[in-house]
Amino acid sequence: MILEIAQIDVKPGLETEFEAGVKKATPIFQRAKGCKGMELQRSIEKPNRYRLVVKWETVENHTKDFRGSPDFQEWRKLVGHCFESPPAVEHTKHVVNGF
Repeated sequence: MILEIAQIDVKPGLETEFEAGVKKATPIFQRAKGCKGMELQRSIEKPNRYRLVVKWETVENHTKDFRGSPDFQEWRKLVGHCFESPPAVEHTKHVVNGF
């Protein structure tokens, strides 16, 4: 399992609109090849900063299958206008079980 972690800074005043757009986009992620889950986290210290965490079977499911699909364009139409700057995206894999 691969986690895509996208740090997204939203233009001040558009937080509610952004959250509504992400909620509306849930079916886009549900039908994406290899997507196993999605959640949005909001920073306490910086309330216009979010982290979108998406679970993918492979990195390619995100970087090729999803980003190359019409659904990616639809996702960007729903939320892209809220971005203060381009999202910072990285992929991680599980390496240690804690408790």
